Amino acid sequence: MREIQASTITDVVEKLCIEANYHLPEDVKCAITGCRACEDGEIAKGVLDKIVENYEIADAQNVPICQDTGMAVVFADVGQDVHIAGAFAEAVNEGVRRGYTEGYLRKSVVRDPLDRVNTGDNTPAMIYYDMVPGDRIKITVAPKGFGSENMSRLCMLTPAQGLEGVKDFV
Repeated sequence: MREIQASTITDVVEKLCIEANYHLPEDVKCAITGCRACEDGEIAKGVLDKIVENYEIADAQNVPICQDTGMAVVFADVGQDVHIAGAFAEAVNEGVRRGYTEGYLRKSVVRDPLDRVNTGDNTPAMIYYDMVPGDRIKITVAPKGFGSENMSRLCMLTPAQGLEGVKDFV
């Protein structure tokens, strides 16, 4: 049985929060430049050029790629032969708190969707656990931006409303 200190988890999550908001993974960069190379539309080319310029600036200057640094979503593959000395969720949330503070990342999480009071430290994180074989923990931090939800709507239409119902809603 391998023992991992909760403080180690906190340190890793702090680093990952900053890294995930400052630097795109290489496969994502390649996908963007690949799309740009295949694009025919001038407007689309210009938009993709701006995206490339933006992530290059973020890489070079160690600044967030986007102002919407979102909610920290943490995926943890926890080995069944690991003992965590301390509370895992508390360690993750402390890492998020530190990462969003030290990385000068925008804190936009609210404690309750109805009262809309900002927590001030971007916690709590959304944490997904998966027990796996082994004696290690793999942690992935994926910031989930809130822009797409900002003005979204949901409607349940009856079948009788048909296409006209969809058009009316939209």
